[in-house]
Amino acid sequence: MTDAVGSPVELARPDYWAEACRHLSRKDRVLKRLIPQFGDACLQSRGDAFTTLARSIVGQQISVKAAQTVWDRFARLPRRMTAGNVLKLKVDDMQAAGLSARKIEYLVDLALHFDSGAIHVDAWNAMDDEAIIAELVGIRGIGRWTAEMFLIFHLMRPNVLPLDDVGLINGISRNYFSGDPVSRSDAREVAQAWQPWCSVATWYIWRSLDPLPVEY
Repeated sequence: MTDAVGSPVELARPDYWAEACRHLSRKDRVLKRLIPQFGDACLQSRGDAFTTLARSIVGQQISVKAAQTVWDRFARLPRRMTAGNVLKLKVDDMQAAGLSARKIEYLVDLALHFDSGAIHVDAWNAMDDEAIIAELVGIRGIGRWTAEMFLIFHLMRPNVLPLDDVGLINGISRNYFSGDPVSRSDAREVAQAWQPWCSVATWYIWRSLDPLPVEY
C-alpha cells in the first residue's frame, strides 16, 4: 500500500488478533459466524498519529470518496506530513486543496498541539483509554467519536466500544435484533460478551455491513 504522495506505508497489525477471535467465537454466536468470512484480514494501523488525526478532520461531514480527493491534494502541499510542515503552509493553498476555513483552523490547532508538545504522544502507551480521549478532545475539531477511532485504528487498543458510531449501532441492529432499532443500553448489553476485545468485535460488525476494511 502507498500513501497519498506515493510513498510505501507499512501497516502494523495487532498481536492479540488471533486470541481475540478465539475468545469472541466462543462467547458470541454472531461473531462465530462472521469471523471466518474474512480470513486473515484484520485491523491495521498506519503508525503515524498526526496523519491519522489530520485525515479524520479532513474527512468530517463529507463522503469517503470526497475525503480521499481532498486528502490527496492536501497531502501534496507539505514536503512531508508533519505538524511543523503544516504550520508553514499558506491558507490560500490549503483552501485551493478543498479545505473549508473551519477545517483549516482545526488542522492548524492540531498541528500546534503536536508541535508544541501540548499532547503527550510519547506517554500514550502508558495511559489508559479515557485519559487519551480527554487529551484528544481538547483539540478543536476532535470529539469523542474521533478519539475512539484513533484509539482503535492508530493505537490499536483492544477494548474500545464506540457507542456513538452509526455503523456499529446499525450492525448490532441487523445482526442481533433483526433490524429493529437499538439503544445504547441494548448495544452495551450485547457487548458484554465481547469484553475484553470490543475493538475486534466492532471491526467485524463493521465488516458485516461493508466488506472493505475501514482505514484512518
